Amino acid sequence: MKRIAFMAALLISVSLLVFSQMSCQPAANTNAPETAAANTNSGRETVNTAAIESELLRIENDWPRVLKEKDVEAVRRIEADDLVIVYPDGKLGNKEQDINDIQTGALSADSWEVADLKILVLDNDAAVASGRSIVKGGKYKGADGKVIDISGQYRFVDTFARRNGQWKLVASAGAPVREPVGEGSPAAKASPTVSASPTPRVSPSPRISPTTTPPRP
Repeated sequence: MKRIAFMAALLISVSLLVFSQMSCQPAANTNAPETAAANTNSGRETVNTAAIESELLRIENDWPRVLKEKDVEAVRRIEADDLVIVYPDGKLGNKEQDINDIQTGALSADSWEVADLKILVLDNDAAVASGRSIVKGGKYKGADGKVIDISGQYRFVDTFARRNGQWKLVASAGAPVREPVGEGSPAAKASPTVSASPTPRVSPSPRISPTTTPPRP
């Protein structure tokens, strides 16, 4: 009888000890899955926005020199072979036409200014440049020898993609400004222009259809 009482007391003591140890353990972290999910983005690459902006601004602003020196090698280097150009009248252009226009000197202007130039960095391999071109004394000589006046103001958007470590222009679109910003207007004062005179700034695409005279300011 004593042996049974002793065994019962021992069993109760062990049970109390186990219960006590379980009570002292910290509660399970129910947020563990959420924490893990929150850390899934920790491996994202860092986007060097300042460096990308600087490089694309350099590319955009190098076109006066490209035009003056007829540097078609720079055009071949910057423009993607599958470049798509949308002119203000809706017509399409390509890299081959751009190279021909610069090589032959078909595109010219007394001055070509750039305003509102901005770079929107999407990630390490994609970005968009936008701005406003102000063309004075602009001329375009077509294949038929006819010279078209292309003076006016135009909004443009250039899309860049980094391919094999090099920035390439993959798309460009332009549209005429129906109500051009005057030099004395509040908008013009708030958005200073960058003059490319006496050599015109030429985008990777003319942004102006060679077959259509754009509307005058």
